[in-house]
Amino acid sequence: MPSQTLFDDADHKNILLEDFTIGLMVQSNQHVIMHKDKAMLLDPGGHKVYPNALGELSSLMPTNSLTYLFFSHQDPDVIAAANAWLMVTEAQALLPQVWTRFLMHFGVDDMMAHRITAIPDDGMIVDLAGCELLIIPAHFLHSPGNFQVYDPVSKILYSGDLGASLGVNYTVVPDFDAHIPCMENFHRRYMASRGMLRAWARMVKQLDIEMIAPQHGAVFATKEHVGRLIEWLEHLSCGINLIGKKYKLPVKK
Repeated sequence: MPSQTLFDDADHKNILLEDFTIGLMVQSNQHVIMHKDKAMLLDPGGHKVYPNALGELSSLMPTNSLTYLFFSHQDPDVIAAANAWLMVTEAQALLPQVWTRFLMHFGVDDMMAHRITAIPDDGMIVDLAGCELLIIPAHFLHSPGNFQVYDPVSKILYSGDLGASLGVNYTVVPDFDAHIPCMENFHRRYMASRGMLRAWARMVKQLDIEMIAPQHGAVFATKEHVGRLIEWLEHLSCGINLIGKKYKLPVKK
């Protein structure tokens, strides 16, 4: 699908590269934040996504404008093509500290190690040509080392797997209540605990968020839907709150 613009003003653009996945792969979104003559690519994806994502990105800007590759966590739909991106660009890779050494298992050359920046557990602020992007913690939602990006210009929160939906055929959530079944099973199984969701909700309520853009599925593009998503997640039973009862030895049938 062609890229879609989520936000655009004179110096700042937020672009959604909606879906380059094929076959049985989990659908995933790639996002681009462009400020002046620099850009960040978020969760670039796997090997089969890479050629089309690179082609689309090249149509938007010169590849040497790509300053940062942001990897929210270690999953292959986020990071498998990391070496390819590092080879064809001069971008700095931003990766949770707990996953930096695991990145090498995806074929990242030792010569690229100096271009990997470990994100500390508390997060960090990244300067993108004068735009200060907040890299905020979302640990155990779902990965033990996990981060999100808040863009203060567009007021978009890039939430990674939080708010992800599966099997939808729309880009923007039209009806929040009707959308819940597309999120529910995934969040109940993949998110660690209600306690972590509540901690996250307390944190993001301090931000002025106009839009939440997950790595999978549709975007929450209104203040109302942003508020409802945060509230829904804040009260969701998930992970260890549900699955502890499954810790039983298997019985032969």
